[in-house]
Amino acid sequence: MATKSKRSKIVGSNRLPHCGACAVGAVPADERFEVTVRVRRKAPLKSRKADGFHLDCLPAKRSYLTQAQYTTEHGADPGDLANVAAFARAHKLVVVETSAARRSVFLSGTAADFSTAFGTKIEHYEYDGGTYRGRTGSLTIPAELANVIEGVFGIDDRPVAKPHFLRYRPAPSIGIRTHAAGTSFTPPELAKLYDFPTGLDGTGQCIAIIELGGGYRTADIKTYFQKLGLPAPKVKTVRVDGGNNQPSSADSADGEVMLDIEVAAAIAPKASIAVYFAPNTDKGFLDAITMAIHDTTNKPSVISISWGAAEPNWSGQAMTSYDQAFQAAAAMGVTVCCAAGDNGSADGETDGKAHVDFPASSPFALGCGGTKLVGAGNTIASEQVWNEGPNSATGGGVSDFFSLPDYQSKAGVPPSANDKKHKGRGVPDIAGDADPATGYFVRVDGQEFVIGGTSAVAPLWAGLVALLNQKLKNRVGFLNPLLYGSLAKSASLNDVTAGNNGAYKAKAGWDPCTGWGSPRGKKLLQSLGG
Repeated sequence: MATKSKRSKIVGSNRLPHCGACAVGAVPADERFEVTVRVRRKAPLKSRKADGFHLDCLPAKRSYLTQAQYTTEHGADPGDLANVAAFARAHKLVVVETSAARRSVFLSGTAADFSTAFGTKIEHYEYDGGTYRGRTGSLTIPAELANVIEGVFGIDDRPVAKPHFLRYRPAPSIGIRTHAAGTSFTPPELAKLYDFPTGLDGTGQCIAIIELGGGYRTADIKTYFQKLGLPAPKVKTVRVDGGNNQPSSADSADGEVMLDIEVAAAIAPKASIAVYFAPNTDKGFLDAITMAIHDTTNKPSVISISWGAAEPNWSGQAMTSYDQAFQAAAAMGVTVCCAAGDNGSADGETDGKAHVDFPASSPFALGCGGTKLVGAGNTIASEQVWNEGPNSATGGGVSDFFSLPDYQSKAGVPPSANDKKHKGRGVPDIAGDADPATGYFVRVDGQEFVIGGTSAVAPLWAGLVALLNQKLKNRVGFLNPLLYGSLAKSASLNDVTAGNNGAYKAKAGWDPCTGWGSPRGKKLLQSLGG
């Protein structure tokens, strides 16, 4: 065994300063904060049977793990947790909690003690967006823990994601209802256009929504659903790492929170809605995800995530840990819907390259792209790729970090626009209405207006999944292998073949703009029911 004096770098932990950020001084040695240490799985998470969670077979024939089974078979080993806790205490860090299911050790301590424990210099940084506590380079740990610890989150508290919604702002002379006729929709109107199954309301399902800021007002929810003629949903706040329901103004992240709740609950009004509020940091985001996946009280069957950022903004350890969390969700039959971004194929980056948005680029996420939809009643007049310019267009493309998953091997995923020799995970998988000009009526902080963005597509699909789960009485779980397999020629989706998002063009079949297309709900239900 290696001596304690030898240290190893944590793979993927390297960090650079935020774009344009400059160090302005060391963090006070006695400043206290909390850190999450991710520990390896007890055993690899592989399907044990021919009807495993990651194969192309109908939900009724799939074999999912219960939360207890997952923890027992694939959670963290108690010995690993104990060794990490002992290492922490040796460096004067306090063990706040350990979780075998979440494979996490939660620590509290001072900047000085974390600096020593993980071999890094912790400084304050300033940039155009504000200040953050940060570090550069890689973290190190004792060599004997090199195969145990897979990630350390929370030393750096820079914001990692942004909400993917855009408010429609018509010219002052255009009234919202005048604009809306036939081109903007309530969620039930979209459900009708997309032929969602009727006679279902999400009873018995829980939809988890991850939020990294903002909040909701119960009075707005009651008013909104009263106007829709629907029962107000049961919404529950789950606090993560000190996050909380903190509504402020309609132009803040409240727009994201209310959009997510109103869309998901309007599609599945009897499903319970659990909103996990966490700080906008890599630790907060990760902790909210693992909390939702392993929540033994609310037990979500589907998770909606409308926050993200281009892959270059993430550390390798973060993308790996989030992806593994989504894999755990898939093993337990939990569908994870992630918005694909609102800034076209560049995803808001200015380096002249194409980028996909994470966490939608995780191979275990259902990446949700955006369309421009025109229709009325139950008739779609036209649907094409949403692209009104580089800052108002669906994300999508080819991952630079994740390799091409097996289920996409025959989908015709093109080489990356950045490197014709590189083949990576193609994003998105599916799509839905997202153009703000054909967007969603919402109520936020007492105001009613139209919002678009792929942020709306994730809760739209999450609501649909809740309906499917209710009817099938089996969780649809990890949809991707079916979408690229037996469902590919089932006409369960509206193939969107017109338009582009910048570097990539739509085409027949799957493409890196809208995936397989928008939903045909009843047909999808029929196909999944066998």
